[in-house]
Order: sequence, then C-alpha cells, then structure tokens
Amino acid sequence: MTFVIQRGRFSPVMTAYDGGPSQERHSVCGTGTARVCRSAPSGGGKEPETMPVPVPRQRETPVTESGQAVLHAVAPPTPIGADVAQATPHATALTLLVIEDDPAGGLTVPEILDADGHRIRLRTARNLTEAERLLTPDVHCILLDLSLTGARGPGVAAGATATTATLDQQLAVLHQVLRLAPRHAVLVLTDEDDAERAAEAVRVGAQDFLFRDELDGRLLSRAIRYAVERKRADIAQYKLAESKLRAQENARLERGLLPTPLLEGSDLRFAARYRPGRSRALLGGDFYDTVRTPDGTVHAMIGDVCGHGPDEAALGVELRIAWRALTLAGLCGDDLLATLQEVLEVERPCEEIFATLCTVDIAPDGRRAGLCLAGHPAPLISRPGRRARLLPYENSGPALGLLPRARWPRRQVELGGTWSLMLYTDGLIEGRIGEGKERLGQDGMVEMINRHLDLGLSGEGLLEASVTEARRLNGGELTDDVAVVLLSRSEG
Repeated sequence: MTFVIQRGRFSPVMTAYDGGPSQERHSVCGTGTARVCRSAPSGGGKEPETMPVPVPRQRETPVTESGQAVLHAVAPPTPIGADVAQATPHATALTLLVIEDDPAGGLTVPEILDADGHRIRLRTARNLTEAERLLTPDVHCILLDLSLTGARGPGVAAGATATTATLDQQLAVLHQVLRLAPRHAVLVLTDEDDAERAAEAVRVGAQDFLFRDELDGRLLSRAIRYAVERKRADIAQYKLAESKLRAQENARLERGLLPTPLLEGSDLRFAARYRPGRSRALLGGDFYDTVRTPDGTVHAMIGDVCGHGPDEAALGVELRIAWRALTLAGLCGDDLLATLQEVLEVERPCEEIFATLCTVDIAPDGRRAGLCLAGHPAPLISRPGRRARLLPYENSGPALGLLPRARWPRRQVELGGTWSLMLYTDGLIEGRIGEGKERLGQDGMVEMINRHLDLGLSGEGLLEASVTEARRLNGGELTDDVAVVLLSRSEG
C-alpha cells in the first residue's frame, strides 16, 4: 500500500495484488473511496468489474522528510506472545499532537523526521476535548493553531474571528492547553502578520512559535526538538528553584528549632557550637538547652539521640522542649530524667532508639552544681591556675530508653568562684586521629583543651578552635553530630 501527501489535502493512493490467477487492483481517490477492479486472467477479454470500497481515515499520520512523503500503513495488531521489541521498533520516536479545527484541509503538516531519522508520529485533535483524550504520556510536543475557531476559550464570542477578538481572547485557548499539559512542550502556529500575538504566546508559556506560510518539514522538525529540550530545561530549572526554596524553608525551620538560652539576670557567660553530621542539614540528633528558673538556678543540658537522621533530629527537638518545660515546672534530677524517658518511649520510632543526657543545675551563687549523667560523657571543668579535667562520672545512670524504671543519681560538685564548664557530645571525641583507627577520646580532648587554654583562648574562640582541630585530626568532616556548650563565671 502506498499513501501520498499533496500540498493542502490528503490524497492517498493504494495498490495491492494478491499474486493469484485472478488479480484485484485497488485504487483510492482523494475523496476517501476505493474502487476495486476485478479482472480475469490474461487473455480473457472480459471487462473489469468495479465495486466501491470505503477507506477509513487514519488518525495517526507518520511522515518522512522528503519532497513527497511516503506513508506506511498502520500495522495490524500485534499477536499475543509476539516480540514487543520487534513490534515497536521506533518506541523512542517523538509524538506530535496537532490541535486545529479542520484536519481535512485547514492545516497541512509537512513530512518530518526526528534527529535520528525516525518518523515523528502525528495525532490530530479538532478541539480541546479531543486533545485532552489524545494527550497520553507518550506525546512529547503540542502544535496549537492560534486561529482556532472551534475550541475557543472563555470570554471569546461565538462569532469572533482572529481579527475581531482581542489579544487576550485569542490566547484563551493557549491558556487552556497549558493548563491541560503543564509538562508538555507547546508550539504555536500563526500568520506572519501576527508577530505580536506569537511573541505574547511565548511570554505566556509556549516554547516557540512558527509562521504558517514558512512551515516546512525541516523547520518543524527542528522546532519540535528545540521545544522538547527547552521544556525539559524549564522543568529542571523549576525543580532546582523549588528545591532551593525547600532547602531555605528547612533551614529557617531548623534554625527556629535550635534553642535560645534563657539566662536573663544571670552572671554566667554562654557559648555554643553545633555541627550536624547529616550533609546539608542544620539539625541533627544532638540537642542542648540552658534556662534560668525564678529561684536563680541555672539549668544546663546536653543530649544525643543515637543516629543522626531526620527522625533522630525530630526526637532530639522533642526531648529538648520537654526538658525545658519540665525544668521550668520545677523538676530536676532523677524525677526529670524519668519523665523524659517516658517521653522518649512514646515518641521514638522503634524500641532500639535511645538517648544519652547530661544535666547540670548551677546554684544561684554559682559556686556549686548538681550533676546527673544518663550514659553521657562527663563535663570538663577548668579553673585559673589549674589544668582542665573531667568531672567525676562514677555512679552515672543508663541512657534513656534502655532500662525501664531506671534511676539516675544526682551528684553535688564544687565549682569555685571562677570557672568554665564545657558540656559536649561524643561526636567531638569519637573522631579519628590520622589514618589509623585511634580515636581522639576524652583524654585527647582534655589535652587539646589545655593547649588552647595555654594560648589564652576562651568562650567562642575556645569552642571554635576545639571543633576545628578535631576536624583536622580526623582528616575531614566529623561523621557524627557535634554539640558543645560552654558556661563560664568570673567571681566579682
């Protein structure tokens, strides 16, 4: 079978022979009706018999890029069990959906090939209702005739033409197409004297425009490929901008979840450093807080939820907020930790999750403190004229969430008049030293802090230098979350 496209109208001609003694010749005229001529074998001398045969219109019109396109007839249905790869040799070919209200003769789409030489498949819709039905996922691009009269958008009068309708009315159909196909490339077709409308269509959202009088196969093929790639780039750019906005929102949220110390009326100085182990995150499973109650006592806390993912970060925030609320309500020591364990057991995603905790309650005079440890490293204290050392950590209790009905003894510690107390999580001490398996550890941390104190560092400078050196010794970023809190007091 052979189909021929002529300029302005579809005029197929089909010829087939069965190869038998009695031959049938099928000819199809431009009206879409076939005539079958039966003839006797050679030498019979009988006049041919003519019989009309209807030829259905093909909805999909594959074409090639040549002067006169030769169209392949639609293949018969693939038999059950047939090789799908052989049945669809051009599965990656582009598909173009043409929306115009007179497919029979109003718009002539020339023959087109894609970049690999494969035919570009065509579908034609007379209105937006039919276009929505034909807009399947395998459609890559839409060609919209802006002079559409049978599928006008809202606000366009029934008798309006392209010259009488306003610019907004003329683009109403394009707006509807863009709403129907937000992820498809869209080309618009218009007359050469409508350049203003074509430019406005691109501003509205179309990828490109074409003039009707200049339309040919090579130009249309290039425009389709350009529109598809530009739409992909637009979608990628939109996703990038969306991810940046989401990251900014997450950053604002995480910053809002970090604590603000409540130390009004206290003579203590506060400093903190926080580094989450998660990439591109501001919040991890470590948490800390400091508040001053009405009786003048300063309560400080630092904790660590096992793991450093988003679930652990959320649980850490819940424990911190619960600790602040319970502390302001007057709880401390064993009673507070027992209640926090109940919160942990209810909020944790699985029973394997636990949290370590260190709480310090500094008396109003600033000279002594109560210390509770729940599986957490002991704080470090430094005083003028003395080497920094760890506070006693004997008789500490288990981490929260490990043992039901556990107890956490509270130990009294003498601080003195002038001192600095550093609370930290294990992310600071578990970093490696060089390329071996040796860890910094608590002893190595104490030596590092003493070196920095000998250099006269204190407050923010001491914490920044300590975290920076721990990273340097580790040979890069620390893999675990790191939180460090420093409380200092100078007598007089």
